[in-house]
Amino acid sequence: MQNEAGLPLAGITVIELAQNLAGPFCGDILGQLGADVIKVERPGGGDDARGWGPPVHGDTATTFMAVNKGKRSITLDLKDEASLAWLKEAIGEADVVVQNLRPGAAAELGLGPDDLLAINPRLVYATLSAFGAVGPKAMDPGYEPILQGFSGMMMMNGEDGGPPTRVGMQVLDLGTGLWAALGVVAAIHRRTATGKGGTVDASLLETALGWMSCHFAGYSVTGRPPRRHLSGNPNTVVFQAFETATKPIMIAAANDRLFARLCQVLGCPDAGSDPRFASNRLRVENKPALLARLEPILAGAPCETWIERLEAAKIPCGPINDMRTMDQEPQVAALGIIQPLPDRPVRTVHLPLSLDGERLRPRGSVPAAGEHTAEIRVRGVKG
Repeated sequence: MQNEAGLPLAGITVIELAQNLAGPFCGDILGQLGADVIKVERPGGGDDARGWGPPVHGDTATTFMAVNKGKRSITLDLKDEASLAWLKEAIGEADVVVQNLRPGAAAELGLGPDDLLAINPRLVYATLSAFGAVGPKAMDPGYEPILQGFSGMMMMNGEDGGPPTRVGMQVLDLGTGLWAALGVVAAIHRRTATGKGGTVDASLLETALGWMSCHFAGYSVTGRPPRRHLSGNPNTVVFQAFETATKPIMIAAANDRLFARLCQVLGCPDAGSDPRFASNRLRVENKPALLARLEPILAGAPCETWIERLEAAKIPCGPINDMRTMDQEPQVAALGIIQPLPDRPVRTVHLPLSLDGERLRPRGSVPAAGEHTAEIRVRGVKG
């Protein structure tokens, strides 16, 4: 594990006025990069996500644990004038504020970017919202499934002609936290040259639109929404899951050379020379006919057999794991990305990056609500 002083954001203090997922994940990223993240929670329960269970460990939801590792927690009643005054004074010493309060709430409390940058011109102020900082819905609240639907993302998943389907992971919450953290790091870097802080805005809607950028480029040319392809890809064939005699396999023969090699492995070289399948564009146009050739062959042998043969031919492929079988994969274990928390038997996924060949890890466990209140109020945010 990296020496704390050698982490990129060592010495940076972050005040996190955030709950649920997007804002706390931004704080989680900054914390694992070395920042001291002080999580401000409401008295009498703290972050709502603490109760987002089951599953739970003790009285805390595992969802909360996943994005609040290594932080210090303080409880403050922001309706109390003395507590609010103390917080503003503390922010005057901080480097970063991350907030995803109800739209308009920060400004009502005197905690908006203009208020706090006047107190601390070096402050980097990050706001995470549902619909974005401007526009007719800027003041509307929203959660992950609302924005997956609003953005059009749900209509891109599932079976063609079937009902809208939600992406199972919190791709917008976590993605927005990621973009906000990237913006914060960029603003800190700029501050080293200018001496001035600034604002960062990220939203679930903008994250959704960003993830759909490749599909939207096609729509802008054709005027047609993309078709849904289950495990497949609308632009590449062969690039999807197939049933085998045991369990599904994912095959990605993403160019003409790999496709020809795939046909050799499957024992149907004539498909590789068929003029209907001579290029990716033709394979996309004639996808049903091609799948009708390949599916019965792949169904005739176990997944493990196909993986052995395909890997020997250097054709990208892999099993379709569930959570249990993924957790048993030697490759996942080798990465060291999944680790138990220091003080409880809850395993979490750490940041998906390493620095200087070492995995970034949180410096502590998940705090209880308000666990560090006395410490921070006495010593200050810079401790």
